Amino acid sequence: MKLKTRIIVGFMLVIVVPVILFSATIYGVTHMKSETVQKAQASGENYDIAIVNSVDEKAGAKLMTKDIIFVVVTVLVFTSLLVGTWIYRSIASPLVKLKNATKNIKEGNLDFELEVEGDDEFAELCQDFEEMRKRLKANAEEKIILDKENKELISNISHDLKTPITAVKGYVEGIMDGVADTPEKMDRYIRTIYNKTNEMDHLINELTFYSKIDTNRIPYTFSKIGVTDYFNDCAEELQLELEVKGVDLVYANYVDDGVLVIADGEQIRRVIHNIVTNSTKYMNKEHGIIQLRVKDVGDFIQVEIEDNGKGIAAKDLPNIFDRFYRTDFSRNSSKGGSGIGLSIVKKIMEDHGGKVWATSKEGIGTIMYFVLRKYQEVPNS
Repeated sequence: MKLKTRIIVGFMLVIVVPVILFSATIYGVTHMKSETVQKAQASGENYDIAIVNSVDEKAGAKLMTKDIIFVVVTVLVFTSLLVGTWIYRSIASPLVKLKNATKNIKEGNLDFELEVEGDDEFAELCQDFEEMRKRLKANAEEKIILDKENKELISNISHDLKTPITAVKGYVEGIMDGVADTPEKMDRYIRTIYNKTNEMDHLINELTFYSKIDTNRIPYTFSKIGVTDYFNDCAEELQLELEVKGVDLVYANYVDDGVLVIADGEQIRRVIHNIVTNSTKYMNKEHGIIQLRVKDVGDFIQVEIEDNGKGIAAKDLPNIFDRFYRTDFSRNSSKGGSGIGLSIVKKIMEDHGGKVWATSKEGIGTIMYFVLRKYQEVPNS
């Protein structure tokens, strides 16, 4: 019952109940007096006796009036107390709950539940307060997770920057101390320094791109891309990159010439680079092989990147595209990584209207798949 209705009902009870009682009493007194007069007339009582009876009746009427007033006042007070208690309880109970809930929130405790009873204004207020508590708790939990992820990211980046920096420092000291005393050694030292600085540059770019993901400010430039020419260029770049790491690339394109997709060429390159980097990072074979296959699967172009690395355990496979998820918890220096490379891949593919997934067998290798929708001309009607 709404508070306004409760007040109206209470007011009506306070007014109507005494009025009804008073009216009933007056009616009873009047009716009794009328019956007394009629009985006196019917019995033929003399005038003197009638006067005496009349005086007695007046005295009785006065006494009865006092009783009536006492009863009315008593009923009025009792009704007022009863109605007041009824209304007070309907207000006080939710106020006490709200006070306790406010105290919990003030103390930073959000692990409670505000029970809502009834359908009046205070119940609606309690319901809104409970919704606010749930939202505050969700925001607090999200902030805790975000803080944890940011700390983990800083830790990962710090660890992964330290490794190439240490290597660069060591090789520069070797050059300064004259250890690289032949042109061949000098060339090898310089190439190693160059490769390590490239690793650092990639880590910094990855961190910058990650910050854009969180603020939804990824700079996309979508355009029509010819599948054959684009992936042929990607394969050439990959081959040069993998040669340095001693990994062979096997490339196959099964898509007809003229097939187009709508995509951001730079970001799709980032997808391929992140997947290949992840594959080479966990390559445990002496002769590493990366296979890049491009297939036509109806309305989509499917890209497959297969490696012959150590593979991914079945329990880890569903989580590899989550941010900061790592299958190796030892974090040894040869297998660094910020833990966000594949999550970036997932984000880019979702923004392209495609998807990415993986299959893997431990000891054999992993296949990463992603699809892009074909561009199709809409015929003019």
